Amino acid sequence: MAQIFGPGMDLAARSVLIALGLGAAAAIAFACAMPASDYRTAQHETIAQPVPFSHQHHVAGLGLDCRYCHGAVERAANAGMPATETCMTCHSQIWTHAEMLAPVRASLAEHRPLRWKKVNRLPDYVYFDHSIHIAKGVGCASCHGAVARMPLIRKEASLSMGWCLDCHRDPAPNLRPRAALFDTEWRRGDDTPSPADLMRAYHVRTAGLTDCSTCHR
Repeated sequence: MAQIFGPGMDLAARSVLIALGLGAAAAIAFACAMPASDYRTAQHETIAQPVPFSHQHHVAGLGLDCRYCHGAVERAANAGMPATETCMTCHSQIWTHAEMLAPVRASLAEHRPLRWKKVNRLPDYVYFDHSIHIAKGVGCASCHGAVARMPLIRKEASLSMGWCLDCHRDPAPNLRPRAALFDTEWRRGDDTPSPADLMRAYHVRTAGLTDCSTCHR
């Protein structure tokens, strides 16, 4: 009786099954890794803005405080963006005819705000309040990184749910003295209060910080 399948079919069938298994495993691994990838979270991405504003120049070079431009950060959920008049406080006197500042001059002349593009974007279903984080001792750099070293602002942290939960479970390492909240170059020193002392000083309690309703309202 003639054989239906040749001697090599067993090897071919095994190869196909192995390939299918490896392909399925690769697809599952890709699906799991994709949400946390830089491509998906836009972490480390620099977004083109209407004006190439350099935090490195303005913060490290000129010593501007974060609150000069983000004036609502201590009292509102949104840190706020500077009005064109804030920019022109200086640029009506210096670099008045610089080509890169043409959009700023047009914004002032036309009474039309600059359309800055959001870098640190959260989904619409996530509630984040800048003011409570500042009030509880979390400095700007904990989320935004070393802004004073960024010629162009970029997204420093993933801002994923897991990243936020890591801090909410153990916020102590991210707390700093009140005088250092807006210093993106601050480093913990021998004279810095311990994380436990700062937890007590700011009255931070972890109970409830990981409840769904804390961030999803």
